[in-house]
Amino acid sequence: MRTTPGCRRSAQRGSSLLEVTLAMAMAAILLAVGTALWDTGPVDLLAAQAEIRSSVEEAFILARARGTDVKVALGAASGIGEHLPVQLSRRVKWGKPAHIPLPPGMDAPVVASRTGEAHPVITVTPRHTTLASAWFLNNGKEALCMRLSGNGHLQVLRWRQDRLKWTRV
Repeated sequence: MRTTPGCRRSAQRGSSLLEVTLAMAMAAILLAVGTALWDTGPVDLLAAQAEIRSSVEEAFILARARGTDVKVALGAASGIGEHLPVQLSRRVKWGKPAHIPLPPGMDAPVVASRTGEAHPVITVTPRHTTLASAWFLNNGKEALCMRLSGNGHLQVLRWRQDRLKWTRV
């Protein structure tokens, strides 16, 4: 076969099976280390916040539609009776760790500080009222404080470890 001056054949060197295997093994090790170092705690707290918020909102909608009270069960109470259960990640724990202070202006709730929940079952009425309550959730480093007023307003505060203060969510 004749080659023209502009078109030269070059010898291409392929990769051996050993080189490909070593490259894949190194990529797998880097992926495993990166996954182990990735902190999903903040994501778990955001998911817990969304779960509680949506469960409370759903309860208000159902209570209004049915014309009767609806209950939302949190934590250990989620196995009690007919209610809307709140499902949380296993990495999210009830309660406020001792190293995290209470939000500004909040009196120390005896039960909520210890177990995380002042009232494990929230009852909402068709008139959009509730029994006022507070809950703490944490991932060991950061925490959420969720306060539900008697008129059904849910306030969420988050303890930010990097800022060492509570912020509104």
